[in-house]
Amino acid sequence: MLITFLAIMTPFLILIRPLQRNIFFVLYYAAMVLAAYATETYYFRLPAFSHKVFLIFIVYHLICINAATFLAYGADKRAAVNGSWRIPEAHLHALEFLGGWLGAYIAQKVFRHKTKKKSFRIMFWLMLVLQLAAVYIILKYLGFINF
Repeated sequence: MLITFLAIMTPFLILIRPLQRNIFFVLYYAAMVLAAYATETYYFRLPAFSHKVFLIFIVYHLICINAATFLAYGADKRAAVNGSWRIPEAHLHALEFLGGWLGAYIAQKVFRHKTKKKSFRIMFWLMLVLQLAAVYIILKYLGFINF
């Protein structure tokens, strides 16, 4: 399981330069590796690259990316209040696009952060639409959707 997780996530971290500087993506990466290691060590082992491992990866991914996105919004709100260095909007949008849009939406409501700036809200909804389009294209390519 750990090998599969690393094989899926490491190219993103190596090839996409902005993700290397996004501390919350690195936090997500570490949480995913730790979850895979703990599951494999303490609960059960599955063959590498099996369909069950991919399903577990999706579940862990959604939990970890949404948690990292929520924390990123919280950290950005705290930085805004304290007047210190902020998290670039591109980093927040990258986390949203990678699946953290629900964590971002909840964080916007909880922290009352990034709710007024119209350009940010438009980009937020665009990231959601792009993510849904990507999921649709993947499912159509795999033959799960026929229309």
